[in-house]
Amino acid sequence: MERTEPKILADIINESLHRDGLDTAMAEQRALYMWPEIVGPGVNRYTTRRYVDHGVMHVYLSSAVLKNELSFHKTSLVEQLNRAAGSNVISQIVLH
Repeated sequence: MERTEPKILADIINESLHRDGLDTAMAEQRALYMWPEIVGPGVNRYTTRRYVDHGVMHVYLSSAVLKNELSFHKTSLVEQLNRAAGSNVISQIVLH
């Protein structure tokens, strides 16, 4: 039996996630996890709920004024979230 080169554990995990189709779900979770850091504590304080469904991030806010302000920054937020996720998994943000 011939020996093979050792593999890095992170590479094995990434290959497995990709093979099983879980890499997109992991990237979506990274985007959700990074929301507080991207928007900052002031905005995050008014975020009551968030989730991703088919590439659309739904964000519930308790402030109508903040919802209106964030609506002007959706494109920038999508870009920042995708960069943080390491993949283009968020196509748009819906503010509730």
